[in-house]
Amino acid sequence: MRKKRWVPWVLVGPALVVVLATTVYPLLAALYYSFQKYDLRKPPQFAVQFASELGDPLVSIDWSLLSLNNYARAFSDSRFINSLNVTFWFTVISVGLSVIIGLLIAVVVQKNGRLQTLTKILLIFPFAVSPALKGYSWRYMLNEEYGIYDLLIDVLIVRPINFVIELVNILPFVDIAPLSESIVWLADRFWALFMLAMSETWGWAPLIALMFVGALGSIDTQIFEAAKIDGANNWQIFWRVTLPLLRPVILIVTMLKTIFSLKMFDQVVTMTGGGPVRATQTINYYIHQVGFVRNLDIGYASALAYILVVILTILAALYVTKVLNRD
Repeated sequence: MRKKRWVPWVLVGPALVVVLATTVYPLLAALYYSFQKYDLRKPPQFAVQFASELGDPLVSIDWSLLSLNNYARAFSDSRFINSLNVTFWFTVISVGLSVIIGLLIAVVVQKNGRLQTLTKILLIFPFAVSPALKGYSWRYMLNEEYGIYDLLIDVLIVRPINFVIELVNILPFVDIAPLSESIVWLADRFWALFMLAMSETWGWAPLIALMFVGALGSIDTQIFEAAKIDGANNWQIFWRVTLPLLRPVILIVTMLKTIFSLKMFDQVVTMTGGGPVRATQTINYYIHQVGFVRNLDIGYASALAYILVVILTILAALYVTKVLNRD
């Protein structure tokens, strides 16, 4: 019997070692580095030293090398403050669009019962695309020379408006400049951030729609029938019946999407590179630049990462609390 007790540990052991090596150790190491100056361009001076000879203490700590300077530096760093601002607006735009568009898609899918199964299968495809590939795809679609977005806007919007402008300009004393046929999307600060959020919405809105479809399917149809008998139209049913019943799901989906939006990195690298003029430089992208690309300051990057961890932990705690309260 005693030998059999070790069997589960033997089976779980390799996976446990991998988890400890790839998750727990990096977390503890980053926490340790965040309290000291650790620059890859200079010889490191670690606060914790292990015994090098038999007569030395097993572990010695030089407390003078440990400080909160990295954390204090973060809140006076204009680029970090900018990355917080960018991440905030990116999160607001992407979460708002994803939830609204996802809800609209779900309502349409729920009403179309015949094609519901096929639609659900198609909706999962955008989310299955890797974030890096998503960024490259949107980067090429937004190209001012051969991107499909400029072509669609030119054909559907610019040309009809310019045609009307030409007719109006025939009148005396009227001189209206025609619209530009090309928009350099990723060279403008506002449009670059907005299109980055749109690319994220393209991947997440269908998945959120599937969540809403499941929630809508769990609502008793007799509630809607009773509302119709009372004389409510479709808009009143949606606004006063459907939306209140979906409110817990909307809150959970919003929290979950917010957590993922705060971790945005892959699409920034492949789509905008943080530009133009740091307009799309999110927190994760800035941490990567500080630690591994430009400054090589592992200590400061670790402190920034733990500030992000604290933010994500608070949001995750709110999310879990809401789920538990709902259950």
